[in-house]
Amino acid sequence: MSERQNIAGTSPYEPIIGFSRAVRVGGHIMVSGTGPVGADDLDAAGQTEQVLTLIAAVLKQAGASFEHVVRTRMYLTHAEDWEAIGRVHGKFFGIVRPASSMVVVAALLNPKWRIEIEADALLPE
Repeated sequence: MSERQNIAGTSPYEPIIGFSRAVRVGGHIMVSGTGPVGADDLDAAGQTEQVLTLIAAVLKQAGASFEHVVRTRMYLTHAEDWEAIGRVHGKFFGIVRPASSMVVVAALLNPKWRIEIEADALLPE
């Protein structure tokens, strides 16, 4: 098995829950569910921009970028936000077009969050 690299973020929940912002094993990078930290009071589109900015930063730390993302999972707290969130996702991934899911959930860890996104990336061998 390839060497595992845990990549920490800035979430105060990481040590409490016991997770890393991302984990890289070989050319596989799995990004944990990422909420719009610092953008709690923005609308769904603004929160999605913040989430994807945070994901871009951790991908860079892992040696990857959005072009390497093969899957995203979006968790929405309001079904009516799907189009606004989808448009922002499309702005970042319109060319890459990863496999993707959009799931409506009852709530996220922070009640102000309208979106949380996970991402998986695969670096070329």
